[in-house]
Amino acid sequence: MKIALDAMGGDKAPLVNIEGARKALALYPKIEKIFLVGDEEILKAECEKNKLTDPRAVIVHASQVVEMHESGAKTLRSKRDSSISVAAGLVKDGDADALVSAGNTGAAVAAATLKLRTLKGVDRAGIASPMPNEHGICSLLDAGANPEAKPEHLVVYAVMGAMFAKHVYGVENPVVGLMSNGEEDEKGTAFTKQTFELLKDWDEAPFTFKGNVEGSDIFETKLDVVLTDGFTGNIILKTCEATAKAMSKWMKLEFKRSPLRTLGAAMAKGAFKALKKRSSYEYYGGSPLLGINGVVIISHGGSSSLAMQNAIRGAMEAVEQEVNPHIEEALAKLGFE
Repeated sequence: MKIALDAMGGDKAPLVNIEGARKALALYPKIEKIFLVGDEEILKAECEKNKLTDPRAVIVHASQVVEMHESGAKTLRSKRDSSISVAAGLVKDGDADALVSAGNTGAAVAAATLKLRTLKGVDRAGIASPMPNEHGICSLLDAGANPEAKPEHLVVYAVMGAMFAKHVYGVENPVVGLMSNGEEDEKGTAFTKQTFELLKDWDEAPFTFKGNVEGSDIFETKLDVVLTDGFTGNIILKTCEATAKAMSKWMKLEFKRSPLRTLGAAMAKGAFKALKKRSSYEYYGGSPLLGINGVVIISHGGSSSLAMQNAIRGAMEAVEQEVNPHIEEALAKLGFE
């Protein structure tokens, strides 16, 4: 198993990427190599500082970085030697099995699409972000790769998300819902109504179509995939993340208001740790970019070293479970070319 890591990508790069790689190498003996892609001098110094001496960590020089504030796809054309572009090239050339990046999402999607291309039957790739659900994990698809999606894109997303749920999360019969402003069949925009019509009577679908769902269903209803365009999906994802952070901050403030509350918080410490593990993006690591002819994991820009360690784990699982061959097989059976 060989992983190409965009070591310069992310708000806290390269520190968390180096730390995450060190932890992953210590935990996962299946890793043959982690290619640390970025400025060689900076990465060497960071490896020395963090005592990353494992010979399986190999630095691959890239002289440029697509910054988080830059227009990803546009900047990629002028920064051909960027860390994300070089990392994607390693996967393209067969030197690495998967790509992991916490850098500029637009650049990661563009680099993966340009260098690796999409799978047969896939027009646009989509980001499947894991959301904790009362019944397991629900993938929000698309969470930001394709802001201006068409109904037919979401139909393909449904198949890809279902195959990912089945072969990575072990869901025998994935349930797919369509994000709308109400559960009634007639609710939604022209876009969601057209998508609903394509999915509602699809007997050959390799999943159960739940129909229209609302925001609360992401967490409360037995759903494995929630479909939406990348614009709406990204807003949902960031709103959920911000709400979780705000709730955590408010709870801490309230617990400090009296000694009795502080004592109660101490007694419930185990429960709070379990809740954090279930709800924090750090433990999920990253989101797969489904539909690309290669394994690509996109991590949160503010990822910690734990998140990067788990992103590398997620890349390993996607490769091991052969998600892409399963997606291609399912699409071929359904006539997508």
